[in-house]
Amino acid sequence: MKRRHFLIGLAGTAILARWLKPGDQGHPHAPYFQKLNDTLRDGPGRPLLLIDRERLAANCAQLVAGLPAGRHYRIVAKSLPSIPLVREVMALTGTRRVMVFHQPFITAMAAAEPDCDLLLGKPMPVSAAALFYQTLPENGFDPDRQLQWLIDDMGRLRQYLALAQRLDRRLLINVEIDVGLHRGGLTEAEQLDELLTLIHAHPEHLAFSGFMGYDAQVGKLPGWIEGRDTSLRESQDRYRAFIDRLYQLEPAYRAQSLTFNGAGSPTLRLHGEDSPLNELAAGSCLLKPTDFDLDTLTDFQPAAFIAAPVLKRLPGLNLPGPLPLGEAWSWWNPNRRETYFIYGGAWKALPASPEGISANPVYGISTNQMMFNGPPTTALREDDQIFFRPTQSEFVLLQFGDLAIIEQGRVLAWWPPFPQRTETIPAPGRADAM
Repeated sequence: MKRRHFLIGLAGTAILARWLKPGDQGHPHAPYFQKLNDTLRDGPGRPLLLIDRERLAANCAQLVAGLPAGRHYRIVAKSLPSIPLVREVMALTGTRRVMVFHQPFITAMAAAEPDCDLLLGKPMPVSAAALFYQTLPENGFDPDRQLQWLIDDMGRLRQYLALAQRLDRRLLINVEIDVGLHRGGLTEAEQLDELLTLIHAHPEHLAFSGFMGYDAQVGKLPGWIEGRDTSLRESQDRYRAFIDRLYQLEPAYRAQSLTFNGAGSPTLRLHGEDSPLNELAAGSCLLKPTDFDLDTLTDFQPAAFIAAPVLKRLPGLNLPGPLPLGEAWSWWNPNRRETYFIYGGAWKALPASPEGISANPVYGISTNQMMFNGPPTTALREDDQIFFRPTQSEFVLLQFGDLAIIEQGRVLAWWPPFPQRTETIPAPGRADAM
């Protein structure tokens, strides 16, 4: 009886083990990536950040088609951190409005596109604002008309007033309001009274230009805590309360062209005809990194990829140490039967092609030669590329030097990213083609 139970248990264990054993998930590059792979075998031989120009254009068309009637679009430059890239989106969407988050980017945009309209996406230390005016290009860009500084409280407004008085300039003041994210800004509409009083007391140095309220909290909480529709409605109600208070305090603002900015890629499509916003900001959706694989953006396509050369292809899985862990692991899991060391690594990115490739969590992370594993069915060779999708764009696009702009599987142009320091900004020009 005991032997019978033992055999039954052994058979059950074998069946369970067979059921749990991973299957081969590998496939060679799909045609889209295979064409790129063939092109890049003769490329510069280093990791590249690729932008698919055709997919970018399709995403721009989707964005414009989905804007509610009467609303403007503002490009979020931190998510598209390259002058030629911003120019491309300007041409495709018909906007000159740009949101900027970094002092060198402000200067770069003013130098390269003197007719652009800039709005700060976060409050800047007043020293950064002062540096901008020290490096102000003499090309016709007029910050007194084209640049809105973001102010989140009275203390910062007083700092900016002192700067305006010292420079004898008139600063446009956009007020940050908290519409539920709780990351700063005015929390109650009545707080607007004191700010407007100070602005109106110094008309030669300050001018109110509008509101900015970022609603990134919408849809982030579990539905049992707060549903997305409820979160959006409450956010918009908060925004309307500030607009109502503004018009109550100063009815003349109704006749002025003010900026009521908000949204972002995750909530862009949630704003309809009843939105209190008159302009919507977005950038990441146009490249669609993996963090933006959202139900609101299903009609947008991934348009940014990292291509990393395979430096070494080794059979099996040979891990450091005295135990044959690698041998056992590769026997158990066919997706660990080949080892690839790539050029670089540790980016905010996930493998996209070929299928079946994954990082080795035991070997660890490397920014120099990171280990990936896959099954033989990936058909990877040395000097082939492993392609990744960035999880976000704003930091990743600044890590690779010039961006490789691709079209029909070929490198069409090289676009430089934004400069990271004001003193390295090149003279304005459009020499961005290959």
